[in-house]
Amino acid sequence: MLRRKKESDLSTEPTKNQLSRVLGLVDLISLGVGSTLGLGAYVLAGEVAVKFTGPAVVLSFAFAAVASALSGLCYAEFASRVPKAGSAYAFSYVGIGEIVAFLIGWDLILEYSIGCASIARALSGHIDKPFGHPMREYLKETFPMHVDFLAPYPDFFSFTSIIMLTFLIAWGMRESSFLNKIFTVVNLLTVITVVLTGLIKVDTYNWNIPKEDIPLDAKGGEGGFLPFGWSGVFVGAATCFYGFVGFDAIATTGEEAKRPTKDIPLAIVISLSIITLSYCSVAIILTLIWPYYKQDPEAPFPHIYQELGWQALEWIVTIGAVFALCTNMIGTLFPLPRILYSMASDGLLFHIFSKVDSKTKTPFWGTLICGTFAAILSSLFDLQQLMNMMSIGTLMAYSLVCICVLVLRYTNDDSEECKVRDNGRFRVSLMRLLSSSFNLPNSQITTKNTGRTSVKIILVYLIVAICFCSSVSIAQTEGKFNMITYAACSVSGVLLLVLCYSLSRQPQSTNRPTFHVPCVPFVPCLSVVLNIYLMTQLDTSTWIRFTVWLFIGLLIYLFYGLRNSVERLNQRRILDETYMKQIRYEIQVY
Repeated sequence: MLRRKKESDLSTEPTKNQLSRVLGLVDLISLGVGSTLGLGAYVLAGEVAVKFTGPAVVLSFAFAAVASALSGLCYAEFASRVPKAGSAYAFSYVGIGEIVAFLIGWDLILEYSIGCASIARALSGHIDKPFGHPMREYLKETFPMHVDFLAPYPDFFSFTSIIMLTFLIAWGMRESSFLNKIFTVVNLLTVITVVLTGLIKVDTYNWNIPKEDIPLDAKGGEGGFLPFGWSGVFVGAATCFYGFVGFDAIATTGEEAKRPTKDIPLAIVISLSIITLSYCSVAIILTLIWPYYKQDPEAPFPHIYQELGWQALEWIVTIGAVFALCTNMIGTLFPLPRILYSMASDGLLFHIFSKVDSKTKTPFWGTLICGTFAAILSSLFDLQQLMNMMSIGTLMAYSLVCICVLVLRYTNDDSEECKVRDNGRFRVSLMRLLSSSFNLPNSQITTKNTGRTSVKIILVYLIVAICFCSSVSIAQTEGKFNMITYAACSVSGVLLLVLCYSLSRQPQSTNRPTFHVPCVPFVPCLSVVLNIYLMTQLDTSTWIRFTVWLFIGLLIYLFYGLRNSVERLNQRRILDETYMKQIRYEIQVY
């Protein structure tokens, strides 16, 4: 279950049922921007400003951008190493092992399905709101659903919108990519319009409102630029982080990009740069033209334009938001069948998902099944229920990709075993432990011994990071540090620094991809800590639902994937061939 693929094996895998390589750099950038730039610009900025940060929402977006960029660099390196469909699934298969890769792939299925469903539900509400919610009222009255864990009514509009986009994506990669580019351009033009028109009404007073000028019935905190303090900024950053979810869709195009090893890393970096600039610009304009405590958390810009009497701009932004949500839906629905295709091609999921249509060169049946599943979710569950499950899968995938980068940087498949004598003395063994942990001989060559040492350091670092983030989260919940949490944070924090330094002393593999993460191991290690911290902010019910979903996936792997794994069958075939050669040799000798 822990068998891994080698990077060298990926280039020699069979190319039957190959996807069509039609995506250039511009296509990949539009996919990344389109799948990410949406609710974050039109909803999150206002919601975070009024609830958590005030004008400092721009700092929350900046911190969230840093956390996303760290994970984005790790995705870019892996996309350069492993130009295959499947994103974090394929990366984990190479870096960690089969069982972890399957669970991450299964986790991504949930993430993208819920992501698509939640965006469709938001699109339905966004179109219904300007007309006074006639669709919602009619469906509530005609088709009520009185079930606690379901939505109050079935949303047929969101169901239909996902099915239509499903057929569009199944129709062909070139056609859906062209439409996605058009939607993305409209989305960016809307953001530019918001920023330029907002410059007319900029008032710096809105960033320095004294507490005495804030109405008593408003939740304005202490006023000024940081009305809710730095704690509010970091809580807001955890919320803003989810506005950056989606750029990893680029990493699923490894078998459809024309130049995957060059274009995918570049597209990830450029997409994140465009998204960060857009979010920060929108956040600045939003809080400068209107007091933060008067923001509408559901639709901030239409609310402001109504107050200012700018009806034309209100409709422009509403239409632009609709296009943005459509591109988001394409961006979340597009990677889903690619992940299933990759898993089915490896024998870990049912064969129907690996079939590629001979005309469209897309995983046609996988796309239809995924689209139908997402459409059913969107029609039966409300937006809040869907959003609560969206983030945990993304953060788990981000963390594992960073760990995979570390593992591959410090291991070498072609290295020879470094044999070390052991005289059994504890003192000498302790010295050897310190020597290997900090590479005191200053070895520059990666061997199996140094690789095993690095993997052990990474595993210990991961455990200590979980302890550190949990302690910080507990202290944050209680509102202060007590003796236990303070000691836990101090000890685990120092251990993290020591382990990171220890890992930096280990020799790195000379097998470097075209694009590689700078400042290894510090960048991936910091990213792991940030992602784990954000995961500790999720509620218990989310973890329970996530655990149940992983348990279902584990049953599928044990009863189907384990027996049909292509990697297992290949290894068994090699062992059989080796055994038969040995028997033939012994027969010839005797």
